[in-house]
Amino acid sequence: MSDTRITLGKLGEDIATAHLKKNGLQIITRNYRQKSGEIDIIARDGEWLVFIEVKTRKSLRYGQPFEAVTPKKQTQIGRVALDYMTRNKLLDQAVRFDVISIIVNRDGKADIEHLPNCFEPVIGFY
Repeated sequence: MSDTRITLGKLGEDIATAHLKKNGLQIITRNYRQKSGEIDIIARDGEWLVFIEVKTRKSLRYGQPFEAVTPKKQTQIGRVALDYMTRNKLLDQAVRFDVISIIVNRDGKADIEHLPNCFEPVIGFY
């Protein structure tokens, strides 16, 4: 991945974290990594354990950022979430999967779209 994409991704995660905190979510961790993948942000929203994927773009040239969270990506996130929950003995928690879609324009302003509970991964949750 290019340095530009890494920098844009980190900026998006920083913007998303600030947005979540402003809306009352407690950030538990960022960039939770396992062999099977990564979850950008894990947070708590009341009794919900929330796994959040952040997608950031500079334009709509390739579509909305949230469109990049494909069924394959959702399954990968589900696997990593299940790993996190197992390791932390949280299998009895109510969970949801959110996407935060961000467009950062040329003057640095961000358009944020928070899509709560927008998918249910197939792996391990049924």
